[in-house]
Amino acid sequence: MTAAPDSATGRPVSEREARQVAEAAREQDWRKPSFAKELFLGRFRLDLIHPHPEPDPDSVRRGEAFLAELREFCEREMDGARIERDARIPDEVVNGLRRIGALGMKIDREYGGLGLSQLYYNKALALVGSVSPAVSALLSAHQSIGVPQPLKAFGTDEQKAEFLPRCARHDISAFLLTEPDVGSDPARLATSAVREGDEYVVDGVKLWTTNGVVADLLVVMARVPAHPEGPGGITAFVVEADSEGITVENRNAFMGLRGIENGVTRFHRVRVPAANRIGAEGAGLRIALTTLNTGRLSLPAMCVGAGKWSLRIARQWAAERVQWGRPVGRHEAVGAKLSYIAATTFALEAVLDLSSQMADEDRNDIRIEAAIAKLHASEAACLMADELVQIRGGRGYETAASLAARGERGVPAEQLLRDLRINRIFEGSTEIMRLLIAREAVDAHLKVAGDLVDPDKALADKARAGAKAGAFYARWLPRLVAGSGQLPSAYAEFGQLAGHLRYVERHSRKLARATFYAMSRWQGKLETKQGFLGRIVDIGAELFAMSAACVRAEHLAARGEDGRAARQLADAFCRQARVRVDELFARLWHNTDELDRKVARGVLDGAYAWLEEGVIDASTPGPWIADTPPGPSQAKNVHRPIP
Repeated sequence: MTAAPDSATGRPVSEREARQVAEAAREQDWRKPSFAKELFLGRFRLDLIHPHPEPDPDSVRRGEAFLAELREFCEREMDGARIERDARIPDEVVNGLRRIGALGMKIDREYGGLGLSQLYYNKALALVGSVSPAVSALLSAHQSIGVPQPLKAFGTDEQKAEFLPRCARHDISAFLLTEPDVGSDPARLATSAVREGDEYVVDGVKLWTTNGVVADLLVVMARVPAHPEGPGGITAFVVEADSEGITVENRNAFMGLRGIENGVTRFHRVRVPAANRIGAEGAGLRIALTTLNTGRLSLPAMCVGAGKWSLRIARQWAAERVQWGRPVGRHEAVGAKLSYIAATTFALEAVLDLSSQMADEDRNDIRIEAAIAKLHASEAACLMADELVQIRGGRGYETAASLAARGERGVPAEQLLRDLRINRIFEGSTEIMRLLIAREAVDAHLKVAGDLVDPDKALADKARAGAKAGAFYARWLPRLVAGSGQLPSAYAEFGQLAGHLRYVERHSRKLARATFYAMSRWQGKLETKQGFLGRIVDIGAELFAMSAACVRAEHLAARGEDGRAARQLADAFCRQARVRVDELFARLWHNTDELDRKVARGVLDGAYAWLEEGVIDASTPGPWIADTPPGPSQAKNVHRPIP
């Protein structure tokens, strides 16, 4: 296996080494049940999500009280248009958030935080994001992936006592993993942390450090070389942002989220106390991935908020705007868009609330559920925002400031579309998320047949794996033939939604059969069939969302809260999802994947370069990836801590 080309920033890493690093960082065991994992295995465990889990009364009381205070703050002291115009969150807004305790929403009360549940933390992010997604991103980066979350799970008592009160009251934190030549492939990580006595000396450059420009505390991932006192490996550290040798060299600007404080941070011989190491040497990636299991839920929270706002604007505008003698929403072409936005928002909130409540209860393993929530919500929210722009027509493309300047309501629909686009990239791109979920979805198969499909394993290992796999599949495969989804009376307690749950049960088994067939057909090459795996994941995501929507609708009906309307929305979503699922199943085996691979190779080899003629490249000169060798900074430090 050849190594990837070296560069001034990344390490030369073979494809096999990259996979081994990612695999070593995974949680290897499933100690708790997982609804989504069972779904991919053809086992529809409705008992894991129904009846819908309920938050405890105390968390509801405290959560609702904070939401009321936060809503008042957002309405009176936050100006989303100003943040968009100035591309900066005013210091007084950050200080106001500090005053009401928003920096400590997820930090336990014993450390000065509010100790909100994941459920109410998400509701708070959705509320803030409806005014300014940039402020919501600041709060999310600070608490979901910044210092508080990894310390909560992996920090020592001393670290929690030292850093968590600061994060709850004042200090802003950031998470630094990405580098100019390191995105989703952490094996290429180049930032180093060399052990010297009771300290580590950190050198390297980090890119896209959300909150990094204004941060007081940093979580930094760096590679520790092996040494006599430790094994080395990628390791996590808490670092003071004003340490000598740290320079924020640039504040990055983007197509959306214009107020976020995202930058490039250089470390030159930065001395970090060994006491600031989080966990053991070499545990950094595992810490990062575990942190993201629940941290990823912050992004779908903001997507749900975007869906709710899109629905409100679309409803009001489609009822007000008259064309061809009737409100545009009464025309079927526009009405279908309204139906999609309403049904999808309902389902996304169902997935989010269900996953959040399971995270709060800590009785289920939600690594797949959280990843699906992020994947599904980020894709769907972009579609909903695009549909909103289409419903608004030319006014959807016009900026809010321009609309207001000519006397109309300043609706920032185009801004929403720009702001949401990053969610398909943040914290794992859609393509990477599909591969991560696919890896977890086939985990049971790899545990029994992994050696069988591994080309590097000895014949004796393959023989043992074959016997183990034979025993597993002899028990598993017969269960995929028939199930409760074939019984007309199954799930009758769900009334009009029962048919959708029977559909989910049947297609869960169909999904498992397709996965088994693919493993039998392609064996070790299955991991290269990314188009197939992506469709498998998308089918599972739709089935999970259908299940969550039905369970939520019945939950609301049982509580007497808009039950009839909820059932109608769930029914609409499930019918729309079934169309998508049927199409995805058809495309598992009838697609253009092979031809696409050939064309892609031709593109990369320059076979179609003639097609590019007749245009002018407006890009400015420069390398595709900046040359960032280690060493002292030559740039002005733009670090701007907020007093």
